[in-house]
Amino acid sequence: MSKQNIRYLQNDTVDEGSLQVNVETPSGRLPIENAKISISFTGDPDRQIEQVETNSSGQTAQVGLRTPPLEYSMAPSEQQPYAEYTIQVTAEGFIPVNVSGIQVLPGETAVQRVRLVPQESDINPVDHIVIPANTLFGNFPPKIPEDEIKPLEESGEIVLSRVVVPEYVVVHDGAPSDSTARDYYVTYKDYVKNVASSEIYATWPDATLRANILAIMSFTLNRVYTEWYRCQ
Repeated sequence: MSKQNIRYLQNDTVDEGSLQVNVETPSGRLPIENAKISISFTGDPDRQIEQVETNSSGQTAQVGLRTPPLEYSMAPSEQQPYAEYTIQVTAEGFIPVNVSGIQVLPGETAVQRVRLVPQESDINPVDHIVIPANTLFGNFPPKIPEDEIKPLEESGEIVLSRVVVPEYVVVHDGAPSDSTARDYYVTYKDYVKNVASSEIYATWPDATLRANILAIMSFTLNRVYTEWYRCQ
């Protein structure tokens, strides 16, 4: 669908979702108060439609935003089921961050976390984040096929007597063979949340959401256990 059609749907439908932005320091432990957030359509980022500020908890109020009709997300369709918004986040003493492609579904609240890096910090900042399309709607290459049964290499010792839920999951941002791609350390809980938000729609029935999230958790724990075992 063209950006013009998406903008038409965002402006001329009665369906509405909401967006809340949480702004914090790089460690995620301290909120940033009085950060300014400018909201615009991703297809028209120069036209501001709302501006809000964070409170003492680093959170904005929930901002109501227009979305496509609910039925678009309830069955496969060529129509984009969510609206895409862009935010520009600034705070005194911090490097600004731009996030585009934030997906807002009708009747749901999208929560976007943003971590700002202090201007005097040695941390290499990421000042522009682009959220890709949901895998149900976007056009992505096929998944790399894997053998159902993988060979186990003898290590001479028992590595794990049970499956352990990890504190962090390492995400390789690229093909497995790409050694130049960056590795990200994400908490297990955040990893599951991020995968779920990119593979399913929050508008689906509760039982459907639970089933899909359980499948994501099961696959992740299986991969962590078997891949970690093979590396020992």
